[in-house]
Amino acid sequence: MMNDNMKYLHAAIDAAIGAGTAIMEVYREGTEIEYKEDKSPLTQADKRAHEHISEKLEGKPFPLLSEEGREIPFSERRSWETFWMVDPLDGTKEFIRRNGEFTVNIALVRDGSPELGVVYAPALHRFYFAERNTGSYRVSGDVLKSLAGGGAEGLVANAEALPVQQADRPFTVVASRSHLSPETQSFVDTLKIEHGEVAFVSSGSSLKLCLVAEGRADLYPRLAPTMEWDTAAGHAVAAGAGKQVRQYDSGDPLQYNKENLLNPWFVVS
Repeated sequence: MMNDNMKYLHAAIDAAIGAGTAIMEVYREGTEIEYKEDKSPLTQADKRAHEHISEKLEGKPFPLLSEEGREIPFSERRSWETFWMVDPLDGTKEFIRRNGEFTVNIALVRDGSPELGVVYAPALHRFYFAERNTGSYRVSGDVLKSLAGGGAEGLVANAEALPVQQADRPFTVVASRSHLSPETQSFVDTLKIEHGEVAFVSSGSSLKLCLVAEGRADLYPRLAPTMEWDTAAGHAVAAGAGKQVRQYDSGDPLQYNKENLLNPWFVVS
């Protein structure tokens, strides 16, 4: 018999599959771009994905906090012990650039920590999911193409556990070789002293956390702003694969549902 967490995980997987379908319809059609008050882009894909996930998850049985939803004051959400944290389309800039590196992010957060998470990259045919007690998993490529229409049960049954065994490689950092911030460059320089050769792998959206979860990268330093909905699902996937997601300054785990939803700098390792 399926326990509650697995029921919630299946619900998140099904919601993400549907959101991915909605996003890809817009991706193929093309879309007009709007801009929010903070100048960040917003597309019809963001809106459709949010609407689909909200319809599938809101009140089942927890409240939902979404990047594209209404702004919920801390006075209301401070009492939430468990809630859904959603980014319907993480990587809108990647969506606009049409490089495929955008994701649907859904996490269930309990007592400030992600209990389970789903990260779906529909254009790249990659699907990651995790639950605190059972670990992290991936379904990708042709296997995912054949299963995505069948819902959560098929995905869960055909997934491979993370991390995936990797061939010998140099110490690898998720970062942009050509656009390193001064702080990240200094951090990488320290790693070069410790490890010698340092290789780079670059990716958009929450896929960066998933690369560490997979074992394709050893470390992801994020010494730049992110919001809680950018990281909660990927955090769950990384943690389920035995990785740590810790604040850069204090070494404490990232916390969720803070009064200010901006994340501190962090390192995934």
